[in-house]
Amino acid sequence: MRSELFGSLSDGTPVHRWTLERAGTRVRILTYGGIVQSVEVPDREGRAANVVLGHADVAGYVDHPGPYFGALVGRYANRIAGARFELDGKEYRLAANNGPNSLHGGERGFDKRVWEAQALEHGVRLSRVSPDGEEGFPGRLEVSTAYTLDSDGSLRISYEAVTDAPTPVNLTNHTYWNLNGSGNAGGHELRLSASRYTPVDDELIPDGGPADVEGTRFDFRAERRTGGGYDHNFLFDKGVSEAPEEAAELYDPVSGRVLTIATTEPGIQLYTSDHLPAGLPCAPGDGIALETQHFPDSPNRPDFPDTVLRPDRTYRSETVYGFSVRR
Repeated sequence: MRSELFGSLSDGTPVHRWTLERAGTRVRILTYGGIVQSVEVPDREGRAANVVLGHADVAGYVDHPGPYFGALVGRYANRIAGARFELDGKEYRLAANNGPNSLHGGERGFDKRVWEAQALEHGVRLSRVSPDGEEGFPGRLEVSTAYTLDSDGSLRISYEAVTDAPTPVNLTNHTYWNLNGSGNAGGHELRLSASRYTPVDDELIPDGGPADVEGTRFDFRAERRTGGGYDHNFLFDKGVSEAPEEAAELYDPVSGRVLTIATTEPGIQLYTSDHLPAGLPCAPGDGIALETQHFPDSPNRPDFPDTVLRPDRTYRSETVYGFSVRR
């Protein structure tokens, strides 16, 4: 494990890159945005390649923030309708950065902040304080995220947060996976332990209640090609769990690489990167984002699992990304 200066922001703030290596996995984490810049793992022939989308320098992430490549997303991942919610009888207005809605924490969410870093055994912990009123959210939120490599080379991301006032919290990682290392990812095969998903309207806000995947293009209970056209939340059959439970698997037939995802979260957002903007080192469809999460617009949906963190509680969430190959 080592740290190096990766670059600096326009105001001179330094950005460091931490490199974690264990059991054949090499991961690079940036203090800017908590970004997973690269993940290198071997294919079925033992050849290592980077299997996530990203940029080669700080400027790439600053100049092209929209895809959220590899980012630590918060204070609330996904969308909040109308950039507003009510909590304990009071209305809160958020930054509207996705049409009329709030997306991934607002104009300057956690993905655009420089985090403090602390070395761990086989990893690094990033921490910051989100002040009361940041992007419209109530409460002073103390957040830490630990990135560690397990003995088998799995990448474990562990989130914790405490607050001094009630506030919605929904943290995730926004890495885009391409297990072949390059090219279009539409040929990847996906399995999700999810019998329901949340239909959305034209603004990708949940429209009505969860729907069954049976007989629809949203049925990934048996492994099949992803193709494109997805930006939807799926409800894991396991629901919220105390410890990470495996609930998703992505496979690339070309390289043989397999990604498994175990999480404590009740849902996952599948985004097939169909709308990546121009000017990136990749094209639309070149990556698959699998964002473990609570559900979009939960602060306005009392029928969804609660996302409000209160001062007497600690927010905890954990997701483990495992790597293997099929021969």
